[in-house]
Amino acid sequence: MAYRADDDYDYLFKVVLIGDSGVGKSNLLSRFTRNEFSLESKSTIGVEFATRSIHVDDKVVKAQIWDTAGQER
Repeated sequence: MAYRADDDYDYLFKVVLIGDSGVGKSNLLSRFTRNEFSLESKSTIGVEFATRSIHVDDKVVKAQIWDTAGQER
């Protein structure tokens, strides 16, 4: 497979993870982008993001995923 630059993609999806505190938004981000999972994760302060590119039908699809702090009231 040929090397592709980080900004070389066919489709870009921007995804924002929102939800209550402690439901697993950060672990979902970590598992999808770094293949890591931690039972000891800490609460997100502010916003964190990561990207991952995958190949689908000879196209490169890049996901830019934003993890927000829990929606506490």
